[in-house]
Amino acid sequence: MKIYVSHSSDYDYINNLYNPINNSILSKSNTFYLPHENKNNVIDTKDLIGNCDLVIAEVSLPSTGQGIELGWANCSKTPIVCIYEKKAKISSSLKFITDKFIEYEDTEDMIEKIGEFVSK
Repeated sequence: MKIYVSHSSDYDYINNLYNPINNSILSKSNTFYLPHENKNNVIDTKDLIGNCDLVIAEVSLPSTGQGIELGWANCSKTPIVCIYEKKAKISSSLKFITDKFIEYEDTEDMIEKIGEFVSK
């Protein structure tokens, strides 16, 4: 499965998202597109999202750029699942683009729940 991972640039995405994904079994059986992994690589995010099987959106922090990406995913009919930290207050607008939400407690719980979702 090709999975695009969307997040706020204010989120500690390296330690709390990219590293856990890259070090998990999920990365062996899926292709993850982590948009800020290689800051020197410029990609056409809109086309990439449209060609993915799933967008995982880490929505614990609000982000205008992420909102744009989720709009592209929605318009291209790419399924979206929103993940967020248990204590986060997420935007109620997200319910207009998906009904799939995963609350997690820590990175281990996040990886486990993503794995369960992806395997369905």
